[in-house]
Formats: sequence, structure tokens, C-alpha cells
Amino acid sequence: MAENCNHDCSSCGENCASRDPKSFLKQPHKLSKIRKTIAVVSGKGGVGKSMTSALLACAACKAGYNAAIMDADITGPSIPKMFGVHDRAMGSEAGILPVLSDRGTQIMSMNVLLNSEEEPVVWRGALISGTVLQFWTDVIWADVDYMFIDMPPGTGDVPLTIFQSIPLDGIVIVTTPQDLVGMIVKKAVNMADMMKVPILGIVENMSYITCPDCGRNISVFGDSKVDAIAMEHGITNVVKVPIDRSLTDAADSGRIEEFDHNYYEGFFAKIDERLKDKSDN
Repeated sequence: MAENCNHDCSSCGENCASRDPKSFLKQPHKLSKIRKTIAVVSGKGGVGKSMTSALLACAACKAGYNAAIMDADITGPSIPKMFGVHDRAMGSEAGILPVLSDRGTQIMSMNVLLNSEEEPVVWRGALISGTVLQFWTDVIWADVDYMFIDMPPGTGDVPLTIFQSIPLDGIVIVTTPQDLVGMIVKKAVNMADMMKVPILGIVENMSYITCPDCGRNISVFGDSKVDAIAMEHGITNVVKVPIDRSLTDAADSGRIEEFDHNYYEGFFAKIDERLKDKSDN
């Protein structure tokens, strides 16, 4: 037990021997059916967690699975815009219903609850964490094979709440090539180890750009670090995503589901295999 313990584990990140990791898990809505839940995380902002969450959901749909995204970045939601979703979420006496993208991805985000998409959310941490939990407990997620949780940056209140309260099957860590980000990734790795959540893979966004004239790959932000980081932490599932103007155009115009790519095909297959092996054991 930590020194000066106040016995309120819900707001504490200490890895005490007396803590039962499953004691704070919340049940989803009684009408929800969610088979696998994966958090997309990083130790800092601006590395492309939302883009990764969106592309993983698209890859899951392409593979024949029913996908959902919980946008846990309450103060900076961007998932609905990427999918061209502008409708507000509806509800019934039973609970809140997620909005659907054109191709059937279920989405819950703060932006589908606001009167205006440009309305700021100026809240303190406890209220933000409570809202994220409501996305899990009060939303009716229908027949979801894979739910991806787009996490806010860092290792603060909301990530801790999600790690403690939602039964995660694993996490995907997102990074970029800079040395600084590599250090931040290690924080995310250590948090996952502390909370006993398996790391399913690592994505390096903005890894390179392909010259349109000569076809050579140029490392704009320096040489890739992701292979060394993955090897250090025993992560075998790695993907490098380039800077791609057509990808950003698709996301900005709400057509992320129309973007044709093969960045995540092998990556997702390995996630699927890893989770099947985990469930078999």
C-alpha cells in the first residue's frame, strides 16, 4: 500500500499489491454487445491517434467485422468529422444510441451531443472522466466485433479511468519518428505494463513521404525509431504510415471510409490473431 494512502483507488495510479485490477471494471449497457475493446494511445498529442483509430475501424469493416469508435478525447473530438457524421446522437428510454457512418461504423463522440460542432467543452477532469464512462455504460453498442477507443493524450485522469474501468483486450501505441516522441512512447508502454494490459502493436505516423518525381522515400522528421522501440519492448506488430496528402484530404472532407490503402491490412490481421490466441488461453 502506498504511503499516505486514502483508500480511494479510483483516483490513484499506484500499483499497490492490495489493488484488485478488476474491482473497478464497469459493465457496459445491458443491451450492448461488445466482443473486443482496443484503446489507441500515446503519451502526447499530435501523433495521429484519431487517424489511427479511424483507419483501424475502416480496416475492421473491410475485413468483415462490425466496428465502433468511442471518441474519448472529450475536449478535442475529431472522429465524427473524419467519417462525415454531423447528425446528433439520439436516445430512448433504454439508453443513448451511437450515430452510424455511411458504411455502418458506430460512433459516439462529444461532438454528436453538442448543439454546435464548434462549441467548446470547458470542463474539469472529473466531469470529463465521468462522461467517458457514460459512453461505455449508457450507450447501446449493437453487435460490435471490435471497438476502438480514441484516447486523449498523456497518462492522466481519462486514460487512467479507461484503463481501470473498461475491460480492455489490448492497446495500440501511436508514435512519430522524433526522439522526443520515442521517450513519450515508453511512458505509454510502462503504463500498459502497470495496468496489465497487453500491447497489440505500434504505429509510426508521418514515418516518411514519397517523392512524387523520383519515388524515393524521404524521412522528413528523421530516421524511423519505431523498429528499435518495438524490439526493446518485445512488440512484433509494427506499421509505418507515410505522410499522404490524399489521406488527409479524405479525413478533412469526411470520406475516411473511401480512402484506399493497405497500411493496416497485415497489422490488423496480427491483432486479430493475437486476440484469438489470448481468448483460447
